[in-house]
Amino acid sequence: QVQLVESGGGSVQAGGSLRLSCAASGRTFSSYGMGWFRQGPGKEREFVATISRRAVSTYYADSVKGRFTISRDNAKNAVYLHMNSLKPEDTAVYYCAAGTVAGPRGLEGLNSWGQGTQVTVSS
Repeated sequence: QVQLVESGGGSVQAGGSLRLSCAASGRTFSSYGMGWFRQGPGKEREFVATISRRAVSTYYADSVKGRFTISRDNAKNAVYLHMNSLKPEDTAVYYCAAGTVAGPRGLEGLNSWGQGTQVTVSS
């Protein structure tokens, strides 16, 4: 139902910061749990972070906990991923997704994926 478009990716040096944005279409954005996932070269897509419909709950993969922050602005139909202290192993295509419920390991009732945005971290 909802269509998602990511932006904000780019190339940064290790230790740098980057903020990714995901713009959603439609008028029901606030009814979705949202999440970020990533897929590095030669790897499977993995969970990064999720956020509940009203942003009461957030969840993070252990690999990014303390460095990444997920947030949302329902008035703007947008979700964000602020990434700090980036490492080369963070290099991946990052995807946002919408689902029914945000949980500690991903999303339930997955509705849609964005096209992805590339993040490259050099050492």
